[in-house]
Amino acid sequence: MRIIKLALISFVFFFLLITGISLFFPSHVRLSKAVDIQASRDSILPAIRLPEQWKNWYPGADTLQAYEEEGIVKGVRMPGNRTLMVTGSTDSTVTAANGTSEKERATLGWNLIRTGPGTTTVQWYMDFNLRWYPWEKFSSLLLENRYGPVMEQGLAKLKKLTEK
Repeated sequence: MRIIKLALISFVFFFLLITGISLFFPSHVRLSKAVDIQASRDSILPAIRLPEQWKNWYPGADTLQAYEEEGIVKGVRMPGNRTLMVTGSTDSTVTAANGTSEKERATLGWNLIRTGPGTTTVQWYMDFNLRWYPWEKFSSLLLENRYGPVMEQGLAKLKKLTEK
C-alpha cells in the first residue's frame, strides 16, 4: 500500500512540476522563413494568392485535390478531412487557415516586401496557438524541425518558378 501511495504522490508531483515548467513556454509561436526573389511583387502574388497555382510550388500540393466553394477554388483538401483555404489577401499579403470543425489553432500567411529594384522578399510564416497542455507546449520545441525544411523547400520552388 505504501508503494502505491508513494507512486501516486510521485506521479502527481511530477505532473504538476512539468505543467508548471510548461507554463513558462509561450502560447503563441510564430515560425517564419523568407527568401529574396528577383521578380516583381505582381508576378509572385498570383502564385501565392491562387490555390490552383499551389501545385507548382507548395510542398505536397501537387497530389492534393482542389477545394471548391460555389464553383471557385478556395484552397486544397488536406489529409485527415481538413482543408487549407485562403482567408484573405491584399496587394502584399496572403493569409490562409485550416478549415476544420475544431477550434482553429494554426494559421499561415505570406508577406511580400519590395526590398530593391526588381527584388521582392517573400516571408512565409505559420502561427500556432497552443493550449496550456504540457504536451502541446513541449511539442512546440519541435515545430521548427517539422515545418522549417518544408517551408524552405516551398520557397525555393516559388523562387525557381517566378524567376523564369
